[in-house]
Amino acid sequence: MPRSLDDATLTGLVADAIAAPSMHNAQPWQFRYTRGGHTLTLLADLDRALPEEDPATRALHVGCGAALLNLRVSAAHHGLEAVTTLLPEPAAPAVLASVRLGVRAVARPAHENEARAGGEATAENEARAGGEAPTGGALTEDEALAALHPAIEQRHTSRYPFDDALVPEDVRALLVAAARAEGADFSFLTSPHLETVLGLIRDAEGYDRGDPGREAEQHHWTRNTKTEAPVDGIPDYAFGPRDAQEQATTRDFVGTGALPGRARVPFEKRPQLALLTTSSDHSVDWLRAGQALERVLLLATLHGVSTSFSTQPIEWPDLRWILRDPVFGSGHAQMIIRLGYGPTGPRTPRRPTNQVLTIEP
Repeated sequence: MPRSLDDATLTGLVADAIAAPSMHNAQPWQFRYTRGGHTLTLLADLDRALPEEDPATRALHVGCGAALLNLRVSAAHHGLEAVTTLLPEPAAPAVLASVRLGVRAVARPAHENEARAGGEATAENEARAGGEAPTGGALTEDEALAALHPAIEQRHTSRYPFDDALVPEDVRALLVAAARAEGADFSFLTSPHLETVLGLIRDAEGYDRGDPGREAEQHHWTRNTKTEAPVDGIPDYAFGPRDAQEQATTRDFVGTGALPGRARVPFEKRPQLALLTTSSDHSVDWLRAGQALERVLLLATLHGVSTSFSTQPIEWPDLRWILRDPVFGSGHAQMIIRLGYGPTGPRTPRRPTNQVLTIEP
């Protein structure tokens, strides 16, 4: 155990953590590091909650869970153990996780970390991230997590059309395994379930536009980059084009308004959607879902697969129930993910680390 973690490494861990996605890029997290306990605590920033669209803070927990997965990946990349406890203080529900940091018994050689820090998604990284050693055999959990590190910087949400190429079965199997490693299920939707979910997404988008409170909340988290330099929210350059057929699964952040000069283009006719579910539906399950989601997204990024989200029907309780698999009828929907091959999407802003990290003695 180190006597202290140097501030540069600590800041790097948190910078990686906050690269995670969150609903409307609200970034609803704070981190507190105690030097004496070598512990990073993840806290919910309830001032960044979305009371209209996320009254139970389910999506807030999912976003914070994604940040926690990134933190674990970064710790593994830096040769650190990260002993993680979810909801460590039952009397303080805003305390979402504690991560006690220490040096692994066998640290990764420096030259390997430097090579991975270059950000190249090599075939070796893909094999490692999928749980397979380049020479054959299984990897340790730390090795599998560390191999995901290059994807943290590369992963972005893409609200652009994808082409018709299918995600190969072997990649799909790796994504399913990645979610299961974090305690969630991940399944690609097929007919007729796919058509049902597509209809629910369109219904929910219509519900949102007809709800003034939700419309106002969404508008609150959009950013006009001609008049401001945002550190959070969804900037106008990330809205993506409008679907010429009005059937896109991505959330339209323009809402009932208009964005001059916005392109109208056709999106894929049959999007590849997957459903992330958990067996229960409590705060701890939402945190696990967030970690599973981010593990899937990072692994997809390493395999050249672009992603976006379709959360609209999950935000309406009556629609969320119908999202369940019609055959098995089990599991609670936590995220709908759209996958495919196309533009990776632009980088969206993040708050500076000094706004989200507090260091205590």
